[in-house]
Amino acid sequence: MSILDHFEHPNILTTTTDYLFNWARANSLWPFTYGLACCGIEMIAAVMPRHDMARFGMEVFRATPRQADVMLVSGTVTDKMAPVLVRLHHQMAEPRWVVAMGACACSGGMFWDSYNVVQGVDLLVPVDVYIPGCPPRPEALIFGMMKLQMKVKQDTHVGRARKLREAKAAALAAGTTAGGE
Repeated sequence: MSILDHFEHPNILTTTTDYLFNWARANSLWPFTYGLACCGIEMIAAVMPRHDMARFGMEVFRATPRQADVMLVSGTVTDKMAPVLVRLHHQMAEPRWVVAMGACACSGGMFWDSYNVVQGVDLLVPVDVYIPGCPPRPEALIFGMMKLQMKVKQDTHVGRARKLREAKAAALAAGTTAGGE
């Protein structure tokens, strides 16, 4: 727990540190890829020299959720993969963000009426940015990540700490733990 967690309302200290931390977070997002289908190929194209996602500070894709702060979910999520996705999301450190890339991740895609397809990642984890398309172009991925950067820059520490406390209280009231078990 940091000293900033003791403040319930915004003040000069929290607003100044919010601006500094959010600027640093927004310009150094470390994505964790959860690529399950053809959208993963578009992620590869987005970091190639033609589109160069590195110029926005997002070039280092992480292989482990413990080193990442953004989860990029692309492709169809099945019922069998759903617990794995939730577990990986819980392994990410706070603050963490989720981007649903492609029609399959956003709403189930063309397999939406299948018996084992999750009707969107937002049923499993909170999604911050939706990138439509089948598959979305690399430009759409870059635009979605820029939208996420704008969202990160507007976040406040006091509001984030309050939301985290409320989520933990709701989980305890429901009889679940933060690990989803």
